[in-house]
Amino acid sequence: MDIQAYIQSGIIESYVLGLADAEEIAELLRMRDQYPEVAAAIEQFEAALKQQLENSAPPPPPSIKAALMQELAPEFSKPAVVKPMRTWLRYAAAASIILLIGSASLNLYLYNEVNETKGKYQALLVEKNSVIADNKVYQTKMQDMLNSLQMMNDPAMKKVMMPGVKGKEQMMTTVYWDSRSKDVYVFSNNMPAAPAGFSYQLWAIVDGKPVDAGVMDNCSGLCRMKNIPKAEMFAITLEKAGGSPVPTLTQLQVAGKV
Repeated sequence: MDIQAYIQSGIIESYVLGLADAEEIAELLRMRDQYPEVAAAIEQFEAALKQQLENSAPPPPPSIKAALMQELAPEFSKPAVVKPMRTWLRYAAAASIILLIGSASLNLYLYNEVNETKGKYQALLVEKNSVIADNKVYQTKMQDMLNSLQMMNDPAMKKVMMPGVKGKEQMMTTVYWDSRSKDVYVFSNNMPAAPAGFSYQLWAIVDGKPVDAGVMDNCSGLCRMKNIPKAEMFAITLEKAGGSPVPTLTQLQVAGKV
């Protein structure tokens, strides 16, 4: 296992901040006991988080000092006399209550800071995972494109150009027919998306008869169609969604001879 990759995965931060689930916690504790660098990373993040909270902790609010001075002001204005012990205990109790209120305010502030830190970390973790997922999708698309280009440039691929029929001259589609496996692929050079409720369907003309070669639904780039052992030409028609057992000749879009 790549320990550094595991450490940088965010699991340690999730564990320290209380965001990890039971399975993640069990795995991390096992890794901590097995790998000293994992244990060190946990201690390092805990120390860094503690230092951050200490650095950001505010001083006691000025209102605490003001309240305490207001409470004791009458005593400061009187001549100095020896006070009974119970009187000083009363003032000490008042000061303790004021300090307790200040302590509670500070604890509430720190609690809110920790929760805010957790929220920011969770948002960053979600963003990181989103970027990683987008990158994987991009890499997959790039790999598919590379594979398609290699396939199209394979000398064993027979290339069949299918220009648009009369009235649809702007359309162009290419069939790539593997002379070894007889697999058929279609690349839509210039064809608009099929209207709602309709699909483009590829036909192979075999011995003068149309043979269904597949429907081009949800297909972009180089589309794999059905295996066709032999054909004299290929054509594409516009059919109702899902395809048709026979071609609708009035909806012929493009065609080309092998």
